[in-house]
Amino acid sequence: MASASYLDEARDAALAFGDSLLGLARPRLRIGVTGLSRSGKTVFTTALIQNLVEGAKLPVLKASAEGRIARVRLVPQPDPDIPRFPYEAHRAALSGPDRRWPESTRRISELRLEIDYERAQGWFKGPATLTLDIVDYPGEWLLDLALINQDYAGWSAQAVADARKPHRLPVAAPWLEDLKARDPAGPVDEMAAEAASERFKAYLAALRADPEAVAVTPPGRFLMPGDLDGSPALTFAPLDLPPGVQPVPGTLAGLMAERFEAYKRVVVVPFFREHFARLDRQIVLVDALAALDAGPAALADLETALGQALSAFSVGRNSWLTSLFAPRIEKVLFAATKADHIHHTSHDRLANVMSHLVARAAGKAQGAGAKVEAMAFAAIRATREVRIRDGREELPAIAGVPEAGEVVDGEVFDGQTEAAIFPGELPQRPEAIFDPATPRWQVRAPRFRPPLVKPDAGGRIAPPPQIRLDRALEFLIGDRLS
Repeated sequence: MASASYLDEARDAALAFGDSLLGLARPRLRIGVTGLSRSGKTVFTTALIQNLVEGAKLPVLKASAEGRIARVRLVPQPDPDIPRFPYEAHRAALSGPDRRWPESTRRISELRLEIDYERAQGWFKGPATLTLDIVDYPGEWLLDLALINQDYAGWSAQAVADARKPHRLPVAAPWLEDLKARDPAGPVDEMAAEAASERFKAYLAALRADPEAVAVTPPGRFLMPGDLDGSPALTFAPLDLPPGVQPVPGTLAGLMAERFEAYKRVVVVPFFREHFARLDRQIVLVDALAALDAGPAALADLETALGQALSAFSVGRNSWLTSLFAPRIEKVLFAATKADHIHHTSHDRLANVMSHLVARAAGKAQGAGAKVEAMAFAAIRATREVRIRDGREELPAIAGVPEAGEVVDGEVFDGQTEAAIFPGELPQRPEAIFDPATPRWQVRAPRFRPPLVKPDAGGRIAPPPQIRLDRALEFLIGDRLS
């Protein structure tokens, strides 16, 4: 095993060295984009590309505000074994009278941009080009990375304990009932393994389908198996092992443990080596409003998931040597999405909630030299701000077109009519969100349709409005355009 590990490390270093040599000829930046359940990852990636390619006004992105970006263009997909991010299809879905949110991608994809810009400082002032690779991948894959350092017994114990938490119990009950009939010390039984795996997968699917779910239990590929559907590497499940007991070969638990290790070997480790370990920057999108809506238990789940996600990163400040042989993720941005679902007076509070959720994990990353930031934003703003009267009181509200079938206070929307809604206010102290005694905060905003952007006098349709997308871009790429 040790020799295999050394070979793996040598292979990873070779890949990093090759990437770095290519970067010497032309500066290159590789950004990972991922998001937890229903966080708007596809919308963010589409909006990022559209705003750059179409030259939108991005006042917080200094290179744009100073007029130093000459042109941004799409260039051919660099990696032949990775699907291209379908930017054009997603952009088309968001525009026109039939506008709709694009469907979530369920696999890794990539797109390359070239940014021609003018350097503002240093010895090499003048024209330059930055190659920007955007790697979009499901959040479930990110959480899977935490499995690398776990064994089957530890993972099983955690999965069973999570399922028994009060807020998960209604969804987990069928699987937990089935679990009682599974004897970890029983003989190897392929049919029993398949049945247990299917029950566990049904639980994970139900958990993800819950509108209030914001964090999922790995393995993530159980929900998006692709070509591995039905393979032994995806045919296992947790068992209720006695504390301190390890699986024994030749038993049902032994078979499950073998397949757990196969899953890491076949699915998780290749993703880490071939894609994740090559990233320079990372953004993690989070629907923190949904977690607030769900209450303290869901927030605790989310805090744990974000901590596991950050622990999976190899973070730190890159030196010349590490950038050649063992590159690290230099910057991580945790972004609370859907800031357009609340009034701007609560935006700072939402950002503070996001900072609080990642505080402990971020401290370790920052100690290694990485930059970690949290913010609230909306890659596409689907609402505008208004004020509505409630008796003698005037309330800060948002207005937009709710999607057909959305319901607020008993009113069913038709997908065409604009509505003004008071969404509520976030708590002043982020610590209060974890206190069960604190009144549960609920967002009252429905799911809005994308905004209708009308062409200007010249017939040009500008990118949709956004909230702090330019600030996110400044954090992720601004230093490389200086």
